[in-house]
Amino acid sequence: MGKVILYSAIANGIAQQISSGVLQAGDRLPSVRTLCREHGISMNTAKRVFLELEAQSLVESKPQSGYFVRRLSYLRLPLSSPSRPSPVAGNEAPADIITSVYENMGREDLTLFSIGVPSGALLPLARLKKEILQATRKLEAGGTAYEPLQGNLQLRRMIAARSRVWGGHLQESDLVTTGGGMNALSFCLMAVSKPGDTVAIESPCYPGILQLATSLGLQVLELPTHPATGIDIAALRKSLPRINLCLLIPNFNTPLGSCMPDEHKKEVVALLSAHNIPLIEDDIYGDLYFGDQRPKCCKSFDETGNVLWCSAVSKTLAPGYRVGWVAPGRFKEQVLKLKLVHSISATSLVHEAVAGFLGSGRYEHHLRRLRRTLYENYQHYLQAIARYFPEGTKTSRPRGGLTLWVEFDQAIDTTVLYELAMKQHISIAPGRMFTLQNQFQHCMRLCIGLPWSDELERKLKQLGNLAAMLSAT
Repeated sequence: MGKVILYSAIANGIAQQISSGVLQAGDRLPSVRTLCREHGISMNTAKRVFLELEAQSLVESKPQSGYFVRRLSYLRLPLSSPSRPSPVAGNEAPADIITSVYENMGREDLTLFSIGVPSGALLPLARLKKEILQATRKLEAGGTAYEPLQGNLQLRRMIAARSRVWGGHLQESDLVTTGGGMNALSFCLMAVSKPGDTVAIESPCYPGILQLATSLGLQVLELPTHPATGIDIAALRKSLPRINLCLLIPNFNTPLGSCMPDEHKKEVVALLSAHNIPLIEDDIYGDLYFGDQRPKCCKSFDETGNVLWCSAVSKTLAPGYRVGWVAPGRFKEQVLKLKLVHSISATSLVHEAVAGFLGSGRYEHHLRRLRRTLYENYQHYLQAIARYFPEGTKTSRPRGGLTLWVEFDQAIDTTVLYELAMKQHISIAPGRMFTLQNQFQHCMRLCIGLPWSDELERKLKQLGNLAAMLSAT
């Protein structure tokens, strides 16, 4: 507790200097080593100080130069609150609102702030069409035949090669391809659990994971989660006697966008491995970082095969292609048996096409452009929220990913806001969707994967006006 108070106190002191104007936009801050020396703290504690300030969009890191006061600091939007779910597993699924929101997918008459995927306008559609044509020529029988059970060999090679960036060092034999990210998570959950088991997750959490877990008869224990650093490890440790498995999105999770520090990932992996509790890691947003370096994965620290690492191109390249994969570690045979029973083969044609795109080198170029656009969108959203939303509105400070978490005053029910917004052809994702407990009614998730425009800003202004109206009633 002492370290937490210390790093928070130091971060708050610097934040006050920025808000009072003592530190101006562009000013260089003391280095990590200087902070250690001045306050008598460890390197990890000093790094957490800057992590907290980055989470509040007050400072930014410049390679080989240090930390500087951001030019967005004038926004001074408060950071979203850490979640405090009940320590009792919940089962109050908000099925009606989830169904209503996801029925809006594909509707061109709506501004879809609610669906967490990049717009087609941000994707390399022409190149993907060419890859499909090339795949029909390359594959046996034009792609109509089944592929091997473990999946497209070239795709697995490309994924394995890319894993070296985050310290995965995977081989193609370590991977199994699936029909999208949710398919991978489904196989993993079935492989390591049985009905009645308890799974620990972040809170708030992606609705699809909540629905999948409950459909498999699992109890869901939601863990307290910080909008910058992810789950509360002390709460996870306390829950160990009651859980059978853990499912986390450590890198830029939805809806908070939090990113667990490397030391937290390492600690979580060691903790769960020591208690023989499998960890399913959903790394679907890991490539969408805003900074200079892709974050490591929990799988980076896995020495026992206890981590089942899942990902897909659904959030980066082609949501509708349904191309996913898993490195199941010591659970590989169980996952392969489940794939044989439930799907036999993935869609050969699109998996070959994605393998070709990854192998061409164009994926990295596309990712650089997409990350830059998402970061610019994030800044635009923050400015619009600061300008048009009710006073006291809080937001998350994601350092990557596709979403922004917005927290209003308790008086604003975002399910009611959703209904009002729909009348103005705006779809949002109310906070109640992201939990099985009675919480987050005053929160919402916004997708930042839409091309920024004057029209998009106008829609955010309309949304802010509706929220202000609810606040006044």
